[in-house]
Amino acid sequence: MKRIVVGVDGSEASIAALRWAIDLAAQTDADVEAVHVFEIGLAWIDGYQPDIGRWIAEASDAAGKTLEGTVAAASADHPEVHVARLVTEGPTARTLLAHAAGADLLVVGTRGRGGLPGLLLGSVSTQCTHHAPCPVVVVPPRAAT
Repeated sequence: MKRIVVGVDGSEASIAALRWAIDLAAQTDADVEAVHVFEIGLAWIDGYQPDIGRWIAEASDAAGKTLEGTVAAASADHPEVHVARLVTEGPTARTLLAHAAGADLLVVGTRGRGGLPGLLLGSVSTQCTHHAPCPVVVVPPRAAT
């Protein structure tokens, strides 16, 4: 195993997913890439022209802070494992799937920040399990490590 891609969004499930991937990387000497994808929703108000560049910069900055916090929370047990970080904009599932091309494993949490709390799997984890170019592991929030 050489390359593990992990989708993170700061949720408890994504912290567990990254922690699981880091534990595996410590055992297999794999590289871990933590990917935080953000989407810019375009809500238009009549007569208002938003500053898209500012929105993207602010969202990217917030995503970067979330990513750093997630990596810090997940990597405490294995500080020797290097975790590459990527913040990118786009449709979350599609962007993660594209980034997982060539990876040995894609790891995601069961559910992230969006949607309906009663669902077992979120839309991103469901899309990843159905369309990934590599094996996928879906980690629940309180996964035993």
